[in-house]
Amino acid sequence: MTMSLTSTDRVSVTAASVGAGRPIGTHVLVGKNLVAGALRSAVEIGCEAVQVFCGNPRGWALSAGDPSIDRQFRQATAEMGMRVLIHTPYLVNPGSPTPTTYRNSLALIAHNLRRAVEIGAEGVVVHTGSYVDPGADPDGSAERHAAALRRIREGLMPILESIEDQAAPWLLLEPTAGQGRSLCAGVEDLSAYLAALDFHPKAGICLDTCHVFAAGEPLDEPGGATAAVDRIVEIGGPGRLRLVHANDSKDVRGAFKDRHEKIGQGHIGTQAFAELFGHPATDGVPFILETPGSRGADDPDMTLLRSLRDVARDG
Repeated sequence: MTMSLTSTDRVSVTAASVGAGRPIGTHVLVGKNLVAGALRSAVEIGCEAVQVFCGNPRGWALSAGDPSIDRQFRQATAEMGMRVLIHTPYLVNPGSPTPTTYRNSLALIAHNLRRAVEIGAEGVVVHTGSYVDPGADPDGSAERHAAALRRIREGLMPILESIEDQAAPWLLLEPTAGQGRSLCAGVEDLSAYLAALDFHPKAGICLDTCHVFAAGEPLDEPGGATAAVDRIVEIGGPGRLRLVHANDSKDVRGAFKDRHEKIGQGHIGTQAFAELFGHPATDGVPFILETPGSRGADDPDMTLLRSLRDVARDG
């Protein structure tokens, strides 16, 4: 299928493979705007799915969209079958004990869910946060962890309850790499986190392979990725895994360091990604690259992931 965007920034799109069962893409920069910047880049790279920030990734501003550009982007990606995700800014921490950070985090999450509706995104990724309090008594960490989960519940439940129907965007919880005082690092921590949210039906999961590996998940072992997804399904139930951030790791398993590496060039290796593509629970789940250089049109990671997907499909 070929289409042109009706704007001064016209772009021709060949989208024969868009809409594949496990669509592959990357995080792109918005640049000039969602159409002339993000969508143009996604097309040039050959994305079947795309992830964007809807505002400054390192700021608190609630950036308003341009209704005309939002409409063009929404219509074009829908026509192509290109899946769209939003990532909240890095500052967001819904478990923060700092009142200003907590309030701003909740406001940004709610704002990004509204923006998801406006641009046609299916989900909003939010890091699960931490209970960091450097001046606190280290012996009180269990109490601070419990208090942070209460804040998670008090802040996120009203937002989740505002998501009115099945077609609305999901809130996608992304476990962190275990650095600092993480509230949810790795697969096992999802149980308590989701329980704090009453396993709300619009609380989805974003599996970041680098993060869970850094937190200790043995993705580098044969069967490790399969076991991780099995456990996610066991904890959250079928259909809760909604996104995979496909990243290798510069550091060894359990290093608690969030340093992404190109696929097959880190300590995870390619077998884990082959297992993920072959797992029934990833059917229909987008795979988004966040690896060094993945925004380049000639970057090999997209081709490598496609080949691993093809092998999994044919095997």
